[in-house]
Amino acid sequence: MKTIILNQRKERDELMSRPYLKRRSNHDLNLLLSSHLIKLITGPRRVGKSTQALLMLRDKNFAYLNFDSQQLLDAWDANLVMRILDDVYPGYVFILLDEVQNLKAWDMWVSELYRQGKNLVITGSNAKMLSSEMATVLTGKYLQVEMLPFSLEEFFDWNKIDLHNPGDENRADVSALTDDYMRNGGYPEVVASRQLTRSYLDTLFDSIIWKDVAKRHNVRNITDLNDLSMYLVSNFCNPISANELTEELGFSSVNTTKKFMDYLHEPYLFYYLPRYNNKLKLMKKAPRKVYVVDNGFVAAKAFSLSDNLGRLLENQVFVELMRRGFDTEKTMFYYRSRNDKEVDFVLRKGTHIERLVQVCYDMSSPKTEKREVESLIECAGELKCRNLVIVTNDDERIIEKNGYKIDVVPISKM
Repeated sequence: MKTIILNQRKERDELMSRPYLKRRSNHDLNLLLSSHLIKLITGPRRVGKSTQALLMLRDKNFAYLNFDSQQLLDAWDANLVMRILDDVYPGYVFILLDEVQNLKAWDMWVSELYRQGKNLVITGSNAKMLSSEMATVLTGKYLQVEMLPFSLEEFFDWNKIDLHNPGDENRADVSALTDDYMRNGGYPEVVASRQLTRSYLDTLFDSIIWKDVAKRHNVRNITDLNDLSMYLVSNFCNPISANELTEELGFSSVNTTKKFMDYLHEPYLFYYLPRYNNKLKLMKKAPRKVYVVDNGFVAAKAFSLSDNLGRLLENQVFVELMRRGFDTEKTMFYYRSRNDKEVDFVLRKGTHIERLVQVCYDMSSPKTEKREVESLIECAGELKCRNLVIVTNDDERIIEKNGYKIDVVPISKM
């Protein structure tokens, strides 16, 4: 066991020696570290959770355990590990537990460490650990930081261009980079090596399906699980229902479909956006729209005969709204009017609808503009909201119609 932990210390030190892009965050990381509560960093695999944790702790004396190691899991002995940590990291102030959800009954052990006064930073790639394990044993004991792939701003940071003040010499690059990000996403591993994007994300997608879903849940019918994942990534931004999916894919039962859909959300791979309705029962019955955590997965896996630029932009806007703190449980929805007109995103704060957001890649055609504006205004009337936005690829102006003012903004200024 000591050899394993010593090897992990070498791994930790090597990781900390590398140069990293400082991620933008809504959190004051120093304030987080000063809290005695558990610091929980969650999000999909390979988006930089471990890096963020290491950067938070870089100047601190901290112990490190990486639970993405089968060696550590196979030899696990909690009491022995704690004694070895004292020896390998004398006087440590923090403990970083990386991908801790891989350890059986990890929540009970973490709760015990918390009671002992240990200052913990933990990372995890599974949403269920929040909804079940964290919400029971560790209620009120943690602060959460959710990470996603690079935002458009961070992608520009990586390319050493200020998205909001690029300078005249970079204007051509801004257009090219914005298009590149929309098509290929923001996974940190591939922003510097775009030629590897499809092969890397193809492998990562399959790894998430097999390791984080099939293995964790002992799924026997992996073919059905894989068929569902491929259907969802190919139909991103479209409304789906478990009943229709069951029939379309020839699954044995609706319950199996629902279960597999939940499994595919757990590792932050797919999200399901409900249709807004004041009556919760009707909201639960309506089809939900499916979104992917990163556009790169669409490029890598989706079966498509066209570019789908409109849907790629919509998916990008969805992920950006998630990054800004909106969620698919309480504060973000789509809406369909009584005349079947649709608005892409209804953003709510408390009981108040704060903003309606429509997404349209190219509104240069008068017919397209008329359709999008009329849909937005009709939904605004029914929802009694006057804060209206249309996000486009590069169009910027104000549209006034029927007493409404609509801000048309490019994705770079969203």
